[in-house]
Amino acid sequence: MPSALTNPQDAEFWIFVALALLAVVLWRAKVPSAAAKALDAAGDKVRAQLEEAQRLREEAEALLMRIQADKLEAERSAAELLKAAEEDAQRLRVDAAAKLEEDVRRRARMAEQKIALAEAQAAQQVKAAAAELASQAAEAILLARVSVAKSDPLIDQGLSELAKRLG
Repeated sequence: MPSALTNPQDAEFWIFVALALLAVVLWRAKVPSAAAKALDAAGDKVRAQLEEAQRLREEAEALLMRIQADKLEAERSAAELLKAAEEDAQRLRVDAAAKLEEDVRRRARMAEQKIALAEAQAAQQVKAAAAELASQAAEAILLARVSVAKSDPLIDQGLSELAKRLG
């Protein structure tokens, strides 16, 4: 049985011939090279896009690494600031406690000094009042003795001298 491609009366033969002619015409019209150029251009475009995507990815990774490093630096810096602030707060608490204690001691000393001064003034006032009372009593006693006794010129002279000295 003869093949359908070798029998000119068969439709498949003419379809084969038409396809062969179409292939020759396309080849002569340099369609395969144009198609190859178009595919090469598309491939180059895809390759360029891939290279651009790779470059952008590398930039993004570098940026991510830089951001992560900055984040770590910021966290470390924040930890250092927090530690310094806690140390400052502790130092201020200690200083405040020491100042408060010194202030209490100083006020206690001042109160003790005021009390001692008040005691000294009171003792001085008591001594002055006692001396005044003693001199008034002595004067009263002397006047009573002098008025009861006869007038003695020596006593009168001593009293007048005493009055001059006191008064």
